[in-house]
Amino acid sequence: MAIDAIGSQLNTTDPSALPNSGINEQNFIQLFVSELQYQDPMQPLDNSQFLTQLAEFVSIEQQSEQVTGINNLLSVNSTYQSLGLLNHSVQIGNADGSTTSGKVTGINYSTNGVQLTVTTSSNQVLTNVTLAQVQLVTP
Repeated sequence: MAIDAIGSQLNTTDPSALPNSGINEQNFIQLFVSELQYQDPMQPLDNSQFLTQLAEFVSIEQQSEQVTGINNLLSVNSTYQSLGLLNHSVQIGNADGSTTSGKVTGINYSTNGVQLTVTTSSNQVLTNVTLAQVQLVTP
């Protein structure tokens, strides 16, 4: 079931772009086909081994789909969190350790995640504020 984010972009990454931490499903399929091609005709692959490998492949696919679903839920959750901040006063932590206070006046949804626009009491507009920078929220 697909869930469209309000910004119509989910913060998901392409699985092929992730660092290779082991065997992926494409490698598994190639290995499986090679095994079938080069098997000894006098001693073919045992049915129980075939079913075990097929079950492993299905398990890998299901885990991949679960990770994608969890990433989508996290993205939707961050969208709802950001909507709750609109028109609220926030305290933001800066890179140098100082804090800035202001009111959330805008929300930007991008592939980099949710970014807030905060207007300070001196009418200074801060853009690209991430949710991780928000330290305190007041009504």
